[in-house]
Amino acid sequence: MPEPAVECRHVWKIFGDKAREAFAAIAREGLGKDEVAKRFGCVIGVADASFAIEVGEIFCIMGLSGSGKSTLVRHINRLIEPTSGHVLIHGEDINAKSANELRRLRAEKIGMVFQHMALFPHRSVRDNVAYGLEVRGMDRKRRWAMAAEKLALVRLAGWESRYPHELSGGMQQRVGLARALAADPDILLMDEPFSALDPLIRRQLQDEFIALAGVVKKTTLFITHDLDEAIRLGHRIAIMRDGRLIQMGPPEDIVLHPADDYVAEFVKGISRLKFLTAEKVMDPWSPAAGASSVSLADCTRVRLEADVASVIALAAQSEKTIVVVDGENRPVGIVTPRGLLRAIQASAG
Repeated sequence: MPEPAVECRHVWKIFGDKAREAFAAIAREGLGKDEVAKRFGCVIGVADASFAIEVGEIFCIMGLSGSGKSTLVRHINRLIEPTSGHVLIHGEDINAKSANELRRLRAEKIGMVFQHMALFPHRSVRDNVAYGLEVRGMDRKRRWAMAAEKLALVRLAGWESRYPHELSGGMQQRVGLARALAADPDILLMDEPFSALDPLIRRQLQDEFIALAGVVKKTTLFITHDLDEAIRLGHRIAIMRDGRLIQMGPPEDIVLHPADDYVAEFVKGISRLKFLTAEKVMDPWSPAAGASSVSLADCTRVRLEADVASVIALAAQSEKTIVVVDGENRPVGIVTPRGLLRAIQASAG
């Protein structure tokens, strides 16, 4: 099995002068957040977080303000030292790295995109993107060429000579993303990069990021407080509360099978129809389903994995029978009005 790009093993972060004492008491007595604060004056930032991110995966961590998600992501490049536990990058424990090794890891292997880009106001867009390469000693011709390449990726070709104050908020975010990509890192850490933007711009940047991810294929840890954003972007989602990861899985598992009332409250406004597939609502392709009387030439075909929301849209546009086909275009089922009604009823529940 391939080695994960990122792995956290039982990571704890406790803030406070008595963090070690508090951690020992947690291990010994199973203390909760409030008890730790009362007895030791400490705050639990991350509690026993374990997960692995596969190469090329977009892994979203979401939670409300104060849930610990930003604290956790800062452990991945050791901006924060854990109280206990280990963080591995491609199998190497970064806690064991020297200061020089850690600087090299940050410069070459991990790119970070923040909510506030902190672009240098006195530097051009080109020089902002190329800054990390300049620090590494790359000559100007090469670093400018790489900056131009990354700016083209984020649809800012032609803006190289502009300055940050001449750009919109969304454009500045794209400069920040280009800067993170310039060093060609294996891993991107993105801490609520779109949350300060207007909803329309935010949606556009999400679309652009999805398209870009298909090109650069970077392993990405994406932090957000917005479940809709996590569902749109993530291959998997982890939900945090009070420093703990309380549920992890593909978006459809989170929405269809919430682990507890807290997660259920998060997902209650999400339509379940787009997580149900034609395969789940079809009747099997058999005489009992009326297949013997169906002419395939007169049918609308959908794939097994087609989401039910799109199947309903097709049914509303045409009276043709909807036939479900497999990867080799062979009929395997029929979607009936009754099946669609059952799906709508299930999604409402």
